Amino acid sequence: MPFRSPTIRITKQFHFEMAHALSDHNGPCKNIHGHSYILTVTVAGKPIDHNGNPANGMVIDFTDLKALVHEHIVSVFDHTLVLHESDRTRFPNMQREEKVMYFPFPPTCEMLLIHYTQTIAKHLPAEVSLQTTRLTETATSYAEWHAEENL
Repeated sequence: MPFRSPTIRITKQFHFEMAHALSDHNGPCKNIHGHSYILTVTVAGKPIDHNGNPANGMVIDFTDLKALVHEHIVSVFDHTLVLHESDRTRFPNMQREEKVMYFPFPPTCEMLLIHYTQTIAKHLPAEVSLQTTRLTETATSYAEWHAEENL
């Protein structure tokens, strides 16, 4: 029986600070506040089997995964205030030089995770698939996305 390369999952965590406000919330999260987020990304694929390839034996080099997520998520959202587009009128004194981003969805942990997941998935190499993402907002609260539930 020939050896069949198994599918392997690898995971990397990313840390960043971000603030948000949930305009429609009926509690303290309505106000601008921040979190120390942890984004956990799990991808899957078959380890590369090509002598001479610097990534031989890897699904994806952790350095490459780190660079991808850092470029498209961490460097964009770290130390940023994220608001719903309707908040432009709620917080009219935000200066243009402030790092503020407006989205067409409420910036809940769940909706931000969907945005991050879609962004990461479109930048992965074709032979690597996104399996799970987790956005931890507090020490006891997180949202998760699983590929098998979203086919």
